[in-house]
Amino acid sequence: MLIQFRFQNFKSFRDDTILDMTATKITEHGDRVAAVAGEKLLTAAAIFGANASGKSNVIEAFRFMATYVVQSARYSETTKKVYSGNNRIKDVERIVPPPFLLDADSEEAETSFEVYFTGTGAESRRVYNYGFTLNEAGVVEEWLNVKAKTAAESRRIFYRKGEELDMPGISGRMQENIRLSLGPETLVASLGSTLRNATLRAVRNWFYDWNFTDFGDPFENAILSRQLPQDFLEESVQRTVVSYLSAFDPSIVGFQVEQDEKGQVAKVDAIHRTKDGGTVALPLAQESSGTLKMFSLYPYLEDTLRTGSILFIDELNARLHPLLVRSFLLAFLNPAINTNHAQIIFTTHDAWQLSNHLLRRDEIWFTEKAGDGSSTLYSLADFVDEEGGKIRKDENYEKNYLLGKYGAIPTLKCLDMLGGE
Repeated sequence: MLIQFRFQNFKSFRDDTILDMTATKITEHGDRVAAVAGEKLLTAAAIFGANASGKSNVIEAFRFMATYVVQSARYSETTKKVYSGNNRIKDVERIVPPPFLLDADSEEAETSFEVYFTGTGAESRRVYNYGFTLNEAGVVEEWLNVKAKTAAESRRIFYRKGEELDMPGISGRMQENIRLSLGPETLVASLGSTLRNATLRAVRNWFYDWNFTDFGDPFENAILSRQLPQDFLEESVQRTVVSYLSAFDPSIVGFQVEQDEKGQVAKVDAIHRTKDGGTVALPLAQESSGTLKMFSLYPYLEDTLRTGSILFIDELNARLHPLLVRSFLLAFLNPAINTNHAQIIFTTHDAWQLSNHLLRRDEIWFTEKAGDGSSTLYSLADFVDEEGGKIRKDENYEKNYLLGKYGAIPTLKCLDMLGGE
């Protein structure tokens, strides 16, 4: 599970920024806190804020870090491209982090990323601390420390700065192989994974299991609408998807799947029950955008809950009724369903989710952009009002947010585009 993520000098975030999944000492929804490796952790983080305040850039910082860890063993000094946010795991060109560009110092400074997380499976009792800093030339600094649940202190696996590389937690033979193959653009964690070092592979695989989707991106939406769940040709998988969809559209009772000459899915129809008790098959592509979105979310939900990984969704509320958003989130918030402690981190404009007692105060985050163009990220649990007091659990979060008490809302002016007098 993710414990904490911090980053600096990435897109609109100039300063050190932290998203912490550690549960604070508040009383609401105590049953949903997961106790893992001696940590008390949350399974959800909702990020609210005005348009252009930096919400999506928080998700993009996660995506950049994951992409660099997974891909960097294949990077070359001679190829690079500026990260746009649409880079996919299949890309092999080295990506360069986009720094905060609105002041000269940040434009030339390094970009840093760091995570604290618990291992998975047999390694679930360990806490990992991994991070790195980058500039346009490549890796400036990188480190990995691991702490066992019963240990008093963390153990250094490796530390790298410039051309110096200390690897006390890696065997001598493996150290030699890493030194021979390591390039300035390549991460030790990524290279060590390809060389079959168990600890470094565990780090790399933790990032590889993350799931990302952006429902604010029309191009990505078009791809998602055609994406089918794994093994969708199997009737058991189709029945599971029908059960999932029945939570909001009980008229869908099955699917009709046509295959091409290669045995691949060529066409999918949704079978609907009619009023007279019969059925009719309708092309899946003709379903409502909300139904298609819930259908496309299923593979991410199933994979994340099964593996206990992390799902990142930008603009979760797009084209979904608030009650559907609530139902989807409860899959992560309900310990009886989320038995593997999967986590969801999402952005949204749906302020109603603040009003229905769904989220704890430490699960609610805001982004706000300052006058100099830099973004900040802060939690409702840490927010202090004008009188110096913390936010109480009996406050109306939605009302106070829309009134501007917590900040992170747009500054509105009359849209007088015609310049009327």
